[in-house]
Amino acid sequence: MEEILNDKIEYYKDELLKSIIDLVNIGSIKEKSKIDAPFGEMPKAALVKALEIAEGLGFKTKNLDNYIGYAQYGEGEDYIGVLGHLDVVPVGEGWKFPPFSGHIENGKIYGRGVLDNKGPIISALYALYAIKEAGLKINKPVRIIFGTDEESGFNDIPYYLEREKPPIMGFTPDCKYPVVYGERGRANIQFQIEYNDENYERIIEEFFNFLNTYILSSKSNGDRLGINFSDEEFGTMEMRNYNIGIEESKLLFNISLSYPAIVSIDEILEKMESKLSENIKLELLLNYNPVKFEKDSFLVRSLQKAYEDVTNLDGTPVTTTGGTYAKIMPNIVPFGPSFPGQKGISHNPNEYMDISDIILNAKIFSQAIYNLAK
Repeated sequence: MEEILNDKIEYYKDELLKSIIDLVNIGSIKEKSKIDAPFGEMPKAALVKALEIAEGLGFKTKNLDNYIGYAQYGEGEDYIGVLGHLDVVPVGEGWKFPPFSGHIENGKIYGRGVLDNKGPIISALYALYAIKEAGLKINKPVRIIFGTDEESGFNDIPYYLEREKPPIMGFTPDCKYPVVYGERGRANIQFQIEYNDENYERIIEEFFNFLNTYILSSKSNGDRLGINFSDEEFGTMEMRNYNIGIEESKLLFNISLSYPAIVSIDEILEKMESKLSENIKLELLLNYNPVKFEKDSFLVRSLQKAYEDVTNLDGTPVTTTGGTYAKIMPNIVPFGPSFPGQKGISHNPNEYMDISDIILNAKIFSQAIYNLAK
């Protein structure tokens, strides 16, 4: 079966690469919302193009008001889902090629979004196409879901879940290999203190003393705040992204936390609040709970097997400090596209994907989808 699918991927690889470049050509950075373009015209254009590509491959498609869309193969209510995104982060400086050109050089495709996440989700689309064209029987329908707001707040997924059932299982190709069975929790927290003209100097001193004592003098694990939680699977708490500001009559200090599954956000907040003075308040701005699947679950084992069968590499499941759609879409895990040792490519100037990796991803995804859907 693996050989049949691999042959199909090789046969269609030129079409696959062209489809990726066509999408990379669309600068789908989030823009001002419009009535028919909730995240701006360019993310909408990328979604329309992705669905056009899917229709050209013979899939049924659905566009949910330009928030999100999908291509489906097979019939039935309970489906396997592969969820990626078409929106990209801003370009930044330092590019040696135009960032939306899809320039090919030395076996690589360069462009903003080629790795994160247009290349991988289109590879998943062609992986499903290989299954379809090979005439292989599957027992569950499969959806390739194209999100458009992963980089700016996940507002596409609630819209989807209000109108569609979640997948019974699946993956998001927006992280790394091997299969990721657990993601850390993520939280944004704000400390704030109010002041007026009379107490301004005293309040500043109180606030800065707190920050210097409990945050700026702390290790990155938050030991001074008593939140240095750690476990063998997820590692140690990470406190980062410090930002100070002022808003009307308040001084503000924001931090981000990446925390292991051993602790809840309520426990973290309780520890922090015990260090506050009467004048300093704490507000939880955003939180995504940790995601954790059993390593011997059918989903994780099936993806592990696909990775090992295609690559002959060790597929022992891992955890990640990153955050993906798995935080908000039920029943999915991160799986691909980056191989061990590949770091610091997405979100940076000269983002790229090796063409050989694109093809290898498609082969892994094809086997993975078949393992889940058969």
